[in-house]
Formats: sequence, C-alpha cells, structure tokens
Amino acid sequence: MIDKMFEVEAESGNARTGTIKTQKFSIKTPVFLPVATKASVKTLTPEEAKKAGCEAIIVNALHIYRKAFNIVERIGLHEFMKWDGIIFTDSGGFQSIKKFPAYAHDEGIFFKMPDGKDEIFTPEKSIEVQKKIGSDFLFALDDCPSYPYTRKRIEKAVERTLKWAKKCQGERIFAIVQGGIFEDLRKYCAEELSKLNFFGFAIGGLCIGEPKDKMLKIIEKTALHLPYEKPRHLMGVGSPEDIISCVKNGIDIFDSAFPTRNARHGTILTSKGKINLGKKKVKGENIDDECECYACRNFSLDYLNYLFKEKEMLGQRLATIHNLYFMNNLMKRIREDIEDCKI
Repeated sequence: MIDKMFEVEAESGNARTGTIKTQKFSIKTPVFLPVATKASVKTLTPEEAKKAGCEAIIVNALHIYRKAFNIVERIGLHEFMKWDGIIFTDSGGFQSIKKFPAYAHDEGIFFKMPDGKDEIFTPEKSIEVQKKIGSDFLFALDDCPSYPYTRKRIEKAVERTLKWAKKCQGERIFAIVQGGIFEDLRKYCAEELSKLNFFGFAIGGLCIGEPKDKMLKIIEKTALHLPYEKPRHLMGVGSPEDIISCVKNGIDIFDSAFPTRNARHGTILTSKGKINLGKKKVKGENIDDECECYACRNFSLDYLNYLFKEKEMLGQRLATIHNLYFMNNLMKRIREDIEDCKI
C-alpha cells in the first residue's frame, strides 16, 4: 500500500507543487492531462503522446461503456489503448451524445445505447464502470448544466451533485464541485463535499461559455474552500494563460482538449504566441526556437504551414505533438518557478 497518494512538496503563495502516486506510476503537479475521450489522444499513438511528455490522460467512461465496455472490462483500459501511464476517467460530457441525447435526472444520467436501448448511469453504476475498466483515478457523477442557465437550474445541479457524491466516496475518487457562476453556491457545494471521504476535489461546470472574468473569479473563490491536503483538479480549462492564473490559485491538475483541438484546426502554441497555420503570411525556418519536440527538431514552419494549406493529415499530427510538448514543458517550467518562489 502507498502511504500517501498525494503530497504537497513546495509552495509559492497559493501555488504549490506535489506528487500523485499509484502502485505503478507517479506524476508531479501541477500537471496537464490531454483529453483522450474515446481512449485515444486524437491523431497520435500512445508512444508519440508519451514522447511529447504526457504522463497521464483522461478518458470518458460513458463513451467506453456505450461502445467498448465488454472488451475493456475484460482486458483493462491500459491494455486496450496501450497506455503506459496514469488514467483518469469521468462520466461527464453526456451532452455530446448527438444521435440519442442524454439528460440528467434525480436518479442519474439517462441515455441510450447505440442500439437504442435505454440506460442510466446512477452514481453507483458510474463508479462501478470506472473501476471495472481499470481507471487509476475516478470522478463521482455530477450534474453539469449547459450554459446559459438559471440560478434555479444550478441550485438543482448542486443538490443532485451532493446527493450523488454521498454514494460515490472512496480513496481514488474525485468529487466535482458545481455551482455555476454563483459564488455562494460554489462555496456551499465545496464545503459540503469537503466533509465527505474523497481522494481529491475537482471544479467543474466552467469554460462552457460563461464570461472569462467570472470563470477565473469563481475558480479563485472555490479553491479557497477546498482542503489543502487534497489534490485540486480543474476540468476543461487548458489555455496557457488560464493555467498560469489558476496555478496561482492553488490548482494542481488540469484537463482540456484545448491544445489538441487547436492543433487539428491549425493553431500552434509557441514561445512567441499562437500561429495560425495554412495562411500565406506564415513563413519561417523554425517552428519555435525554444522547443525541442519532434516536429520542431525535424521540420520547418514552412513545411508545417504547407501541410495545412494542402490539408495533409501529417500537419495535424505534427501540430498535436508540438502543442502537447509545449503544454508539458509549460507545466515543467511552472513547477520550477514554484520551487524557486517565482510565481
């Protein structure tokens, strides 16, 4: 058994570094998790993602349950996708099921299987599925309304989230704080969840269309009400500037499709800012002078730009490798700055 699965190791203001451990792996925090919703980091092999610096990913358990549960339950998610690292899973994102829309109810999340059969993820079943597919860290079921919403709808979401959380407690499980953009509801939800037996706490329901200033303020205020000794995960926020702001407010873990989605659409993150590829005005020998990723070591900006202009898939792959390397290098620099009390 591991004595401490999470430990804070250095601090600078409210920012902190730490280590999360499993029986087989450990990762340093603050850390960024690329989204592998359907058990793949889009366009990349697991080896390419690892070489880009990724040590942990987040997979959607609901999608796995709907499309590949029988296989994954038998061999485990790590073996299924050949991922040699930590896997987080959650059951969110049910709004993205297009053909048979899913919805939240007091009992859980109602949805349909691909064959049209009715199904429900109760809080207990969500955790059961995540355990059966071999997740390292799990998330309790929560009610996350789409934006815009009314205060009444958010009050119901907090009520459901707290009710469900009481049925989902455990040593490798994160509870998710809801409350929309209402500070009092966030405070109430965070404080009530903190009374329960969870490994860590996530802040959910943000970066879904609300004003940026309100989002950052809510993150700042919510983090104040979460236990110091437990890891804090911010769901769905992944731009470099937002990560830096939120690290300063004590967030340890981030997950987002931001770098990979931007890469596929031709936007790369560099030390000098974003570059939108596929444009006539984009020219240059080096992609990013400060980057040592596979794309930057082997190809020119001219070539990468050319690939996007010609709609060649290799362009998306190289841009994804670069953006993930950039994010992981950013997190490394952030950890070093915290240790040196520069942040």
